[in-house]
Amino acid sequence: MGLEEKAGNLGVITTTLESAVNWGRTNAMWPMLFGLACCAIEMMAAQASDYDLSRFGMEINRASPRQADLMIVAGRVSRKMGPVVRQLYDQMSDPKWVIAMGDCASCGGVYNNYAIVQGVDEIVPVDVYVAGCPPRPEALIHGIMFLHEKVKREKLAPRASDEALRLDAVGRQVATTGSRS
Repeated sequence: MGLEEKAGNLGVITTTLESAVNWGRTNAMWPMLFGLACCAIEMMAAQASDYDLSRFGMEINRASPRQADLMIVAGRVSRKMGPVVRQLYDQMSDPKWVIAMGDCASCGGVYNNYAIVQGVDEIVPVDVYVAGCPPRPEALIHGIMFLHEKVKREKLAPRASDEALRLDAVGRQVATTGSRS
């Protein structure tokens, strides 16, 4: 059953501008080529042929932050790397989203010391947290699907404050927090 059968002979499809724009944003989300530690291996596996992130319009990883609209922080962030992560985030064009992939990016993980940032939300606003050490590619894909649902609900007005989603190791929504500011 195609669109032509549903619309009949009307030739008109009605929707809102927000729905059309958000549909386009979710189906052409370009992640930044950015991996910090072992979670990046799982992120690469999610983009390989077994899991195939290109099904969701994410087949292109952009090397330039100006061409990306999704930052997947995969792994621990050292205090030295923090300003660089913030600079990359600031160089991304709006609208932009952030996924904290793994326990280290979400809360510091096993690295509870002065050299590691205890959660990337100290540096950049996070939209979705994906738990796990490292999270499986299925969990990352589940987090991306949560982000798509969140983007579909967004308004076209500038983003002020929003809630971030926390997912456990198998991708279930655990809680919402107020990270994004």
